[in-house]
Amino acid sequence: MRLSELQKTSIKQHARDIFGEDAQVMVFGSRLNDATKGGDLDLLIVTNHNVPHPAMQAARLATRISRMMSGRKVDVLIDSPTLQQQPIHQIARQTGVAL
Repeated sequence: MRLSELQKTSIKQHARDIFGEDAQVMVFGSRLNDATKGGDLDLLIVTNHNVPHPAMQAARLATRISRMMSGRKVDVLIDSPTLQQQPIHQIARQTGVAL
């Protein structure tokens, strides 16, 4: 996984600040491949409670992490019982790695 320990810790803290202390963070996509360079950061946020403003909260998290990572593009998916699931959610859960 192409993230430093400091980045992992910061990402988890930002996610918990926005989505609550129970939020779990998974990384999926190209960042898991140590042999490649560049690429965006794909995150799946898993929470067991209602997310009242998912688009706004995902954008807030993506912005914070992007700033922390010098403008790197960040995509955020949210897995919550009250939100509709798409095929990408299943892919993220199957291939992702928890931080």
